[in-house]
Amino acid sequence: MVQSQVAIITGASSGIGWELSKVLAQEGYQVGLIARRRGSLGQLAEEIRSLGGRAEFQPADVASRGEVLEAIRRLSERLGPADLLVANAGVGHESLVDPLNVDQIEEMIRVNYLGAVYAIEAVLPEMLRRGRGHLAGVSSLAAYKGFPGQQGYCASKAALKTFLEGLRIQLRHRGIAVTTICPGFVHTPMTAQHRFGMPFVMNADEAARRIARALRRRKKVFNFPWQTERLAKFAYWIPDWIIARTLRHTYR
Repeated sequence: MVQSQVAIITGASSGIGWELSKVLAQEGYQVGLIARRRGSLGQLAEEIRSLGGRAEFQPADVASRGEVLEAIRRLSERLGPADLLVANAGVGHESLVDPLNVDQIEEMIRVNYLGAVYAIEAVLPEMLRRGRGHLAGVSSLAAYKGFPGQQGYCASKAALKTFLEGLRIQLRHRGIAVTTICPGFVHTPMTAQHRFGMPFVMNADEAARRIARALRRRKKVFNFPWQTERLAKFAYWIPDWIIARTLRHTYR
């Protein structure tokens, strides 16, 4: 059990973030919850408190640097400085080409990549001052390959994966761990929109338990499940024509 440590989770109002917040609270963390939907955050906080945990929440859009910095500042005032940050907030849109849906691609970059950077910016100074802490970001196995019709999403997750890799190396002698989390397909409101089959899909509560276990071990990179990891990495070497023929029905 973790004694009186503080975990901040973005994207906590649904999916992996919702379930992971409960798991971390059960492990003894005081949890600070961030997402756009105040009502859902309040419901989650009450559920955690009813089970004997400590939870505070602050609505914010992670695409806004100012909102993220202010939300984490307010949570830190109530809970104390973050010992663990899980930058989990994410959004996904199909990538179109006729016309190119630039607005939605920009949104994915702002939320999936820059939203994590903003959250790290908010907690890192205090972690550096104390010489300890743990930063985690939820990327995706999609970061390993640019899939047609999903290239905007893949690019946003690849950006986060690459950023965390460099940050991990830069901080390795400063007492701060960095974990890159790359799930495969997980049942969430976002993946419910997919028009293609999702192999080896798992429920969000199971994904949360696996992530929590990886965080306890302070893993550098956590790819899961292994079956989807192998598929994603194998796809990197498959000729383009095979991928195009196989996935043609999934994109426009």
